[in-house]
Amino acid sequence: MSAKTILVTGANGEIGHGLIDYLSEYGGFQIIAMDLVPIDEAVKSKCHRLVTGDILDPHLLETLSTEHNFDTIYHLAALLSTRAERQPTLAHRVNVDGTLNLLEIAITQSRLQGKRIKFIYPSSIAVYGLPDLETKKKAGKIKENQYLSPRTMYGINKLYSEQLGTYYANYYRQLDAHPLNGQIDFRGIRFPGLISAATLPKGGTSDFAPEMLHMSAKNKNYECFVREDTRIPFMAMPDAITALLKLQAAPAEKLTHAVYNISAFNPSALEFSKILKEAFNSADIKFISDYRRQAIIDSWPEDVDDTAARSDWSWEPKYSLDKAFSEYLIPTVRKKYS
Repeated sequence: MSAKTILVTGANGEIGHGLIDYLSEYGGFQIIAMDLVPIDEAVKSKCHRLVTGDILDPHLLETLSTEHNFDTIYHLAALLSTRAERQPTLAHRVNVDGTLNLLEIAITQSRLQGKRIKFIYPSSIAVYGLPDLETKKKAGKIKENQYLSPRTMYGINKLYSEQLGTYYANYYRQLDAHPLNGQIDFRGIRFPGLISAATLPKGGTSDFAPEMLHMSAKNKNYECFVREDTRIPFMAMPDAITALLKLQAAPAEKLTHAVYNISAFNPSALEFSKILKEAFNSADIKFISDYRRQAIIDSWPEDVDDTAARSDWSWEPKYSLDKAFSEYLIPTVRKKYS
């Protein structure tokens, strides 16, 4: 049986590294890793092919599509929330036009191969937009269809791209008298904040937690850009990778949503800092709220309802808050910076 060919865009990101590590270790896959900059040495040897290029380059994507038969596309490339607010036009191009380009490639692959191509899409809690802190505190765990009024360009991009994926999966070519066989199987996850001990964060608004972790481990002072009482859902990076793989493997007939919430724990920023100060005696963490980034975080839910993911594809995080820090985050960063 031939190896399945997997395209991973945004391969240099935090999720990309973890996903490629797992797929390589598991075996049976030809990984085509794509990023705007050269692929990191840490994952080079684990990939069948390395592609340095832009998801906004349709010619490059079309060339890849003619040279490979993809079974699954993990579209991880994105311009994250903080930078997206500073460069909204670029964010729209990368996050929306880039996604549209990849969806078109998936459709082309579906036609050529005569089968459904899986398109795995990491979305975000940024798609939610709560109007004020009082509503946020009263709302509790947010379901997938609630408060979908994002207040950031990144959230707007992600929500629209979810809808684009659903369109391509369910309604594309619906006006044709004889629609072509083969469509895409679009599956998305709205990730909470992600914390990786292996890689440094790259511009997400939820990065106050992983930044706090890495700066504490390096014995450097950290000025946290949110208030002490700030609370949103988080999870450890290994759980994020597991979730992508579990959703990808789930039988289509079991899925009731195109896009799912998942979560693991939701401590306040102050609770994060207390854990780190116990682990690293020299940790010096101050809270100096940045108005703009704080406003973004305040519009995101304190927690999300992931009942559908637990029911449909047996989602369950391995790492609780205590276990994430004691078994993964703190031991790994100690080793990284020793």
